[in-house]
Amino acid sequence: MTEQPLSEHSADVIVVGAGPAGSTTAYYLAKAGLDVLLLEKTAFPREKVCGDGLTPRATKQLVSMGIDISEEAGWLRNKGLRIIGGGVRLELDWPDLASYPDYGLVRKRDDFDEMLARQAQKAGARLYERCNVSGPVIDDRTGRITGVTAKLGEEKRQVTFSAPLVVAADGNSTRLSLAMGLHRREDRPMGVAVRTYFTTPRHQDDYLESWLELWDRRGPQDRLLPGYGWIFGMGDGTSNVGLGILDSSSAFRELDWREVLKAWCASMPEDWGFTPDNMTTPIRGAALPMAFNRQPHYTRGLLLVGDAGGLVNPFNGEGIAYAMESGQIAADVIVQAHARSTPAQRELALRNYPQILKDTYGGYYTLGRAFVKLIGNPKVMKIATQRGLTHPLLMKFTLKMLANLTDPTGGDAMDRIINGLSKVAPKA
Repeated sequence: MTEQPLSEHSADVIVVGAGPAGSTTAYYLAKAGLDVLLLEKTAFPREKVCGDGLTPRATKQLVSMGIDISEEAGWLRNKGLRIIGGGVRLELDWPDLASYPDYGLVRKRDDFDEMLARQAQKAGARLYERCNVSGPVIDDRTGRITGVTAKLGEEKRQVTFSAPLVVAADGNSTRLSLAMGLHRREDRPMGVAVRTYFTTPRHQDDYLESWLELWDRRGPQDRLLPGYGWIFGMGDGTSNVGLGILDSSSAFRELDWREVLKAWCASMPEDWGFTPDNMTTPIRGAALPMAFNRQPHYTRGLLLVGDAGGLVNPFNGEGIAYAMESGQIAADVIVQAHARSTPAQRELALRNYPQILKDTYGGYYTLGRAFVKLIGNPKVMKIATQRGLTHPLLMKFTLKMLANLTDPTGGDAMDRIINGLSKVAPKA
């Protein structure tokens, strides 16, 4: 292990991007004693488009990193998911499991990401803010990445950072992956999230709220859209209100989703206050890259984590839990590879990373891709909401399936069915 920094601009590992995936990767690498550079293109605090609602999967990751998730530290807890659709309103508590806590959290992304980056720093990672990575440094002889070039600080000084391994945690756009020839797979679903904040009396809520029927009522005929709406009370006088939309229909490209969100908000009860006057931020949007939409997750010294590798859950659009989990998995693989005695042995360990991801999520994501195709059909979606929501036991199963919350061993019959389906589904 490297006890002293190799130099100011070189390290054992470079992590590009200090979102949840990058900061988690850097935290576990530094904790294991590796010298790690964490490069973030903006300065903290900074905002990101997100629903701000964290499931028990993400909560577990925060606990593992030693983050203070108490209410005194500014976190709002939730008991589960409230589902609205087909004229039914159903409150489903998060399942009682050995593997995950029975509560979720809400926190604004403008300081959530900084909290994780500072935790990585405390563990020993060296964080550079305002460090805009412009491209990889590639060894002409081997074709391997050996570092990155970047523009540093407000003066945009050209700097080269060097390391034998680089982690791309630079989000959906992942310029680093593209520069290494890793392009998006067109056969994988893509989503879009658009959201804003309103001052509202509905800011304290024990449940994350999901509206399964997303109607566009602006034309001559009402149209059911392939997506869902959410309302997450932030506990600070505001609610995060947004839409998650799948690219599985023609409506995806036809519509201005900001206008759809405005119209959806206007249809809400007047006393909730979802009016333009109460909007505290502009409507912003972001892509949701799903189901391993960029592969391979390791090649020539580069590992992909989080959105860069398309780790968003296709069932529910959740990204933070999978960003953090993939960061922890990548760090573990790198730490093991670092301890090997020859380059061939190190490479053998690193090449196992994509397989570990496939073993962990591949079958489940394949099921999710089938689910996306189904709900992309408005008729199927309508039948599902009208019939399914009247069966609480079925909805409990659906919640476990959509949120990927099961016990791997010793769970109930629902857990065994979901785990069994995930095991037999192809791990593509």
